[in-house]
Amino acid sequence: MRRIYFLAPNIETTHKIVDELRAEGIEDRHLHVLAKRDTPLQDMPEASVFEKTDFIPAVERGVALGATTGLLAGLVGLRFAGFAIAGGPVLGLLAYGATIGAMMSGLAGLQVGNSRVKQYAEAIERGEFLVMVDIAKERIDKISQLISKHHPSAHFEGIEPLLPPNYG
Repeated sequence: MRRIYFLAPNIETTHKIVDELRAEGIEDRHLHVLAKRDTPLQDMPEASVFEKTDFIPAVERGVALGATTGLLAGLVGLRFAGFAIAGGPVLGLLAYGATIGAMMSGLAGLQVGNSRVKQYAEAIERGEFLVMVDIAKERIDKISQLISKHHPSAHFEGIEPLLPPNYG
């Protein structure tokens, strides 16, 4: 799966784009519309907290950092404290560190705007709409050409790989 981005100039164009994407068989769970705060989106799928913040990347970094810290703490404890059970405390501290790291980083990530979406902040504040579509790699050309052909005022803004297949 890949995420493609379009900037649409107004709500009418955005609504038509979303309707066309639905007609192409793209489910609402794969459509995300981001607009200026307090803009009513009618029946269009609004971007969730996962699209608006850096929650997922922050959790990933937290797991890696926490697990590394836990592993180092376990190895230090094993070396200097002389734990009798070789490996048990190390694995426990690794899991504990990964869990705490994921929780703390995830909470911090909720406070940070999505770094990929930040570049569109000015356009969104001017009243434009960011449409994010999660689709199979094979359909990118067809969908981007369809939108560009039918809505020349909408601008194709790029492609981003998604990590898990149902991300977002």
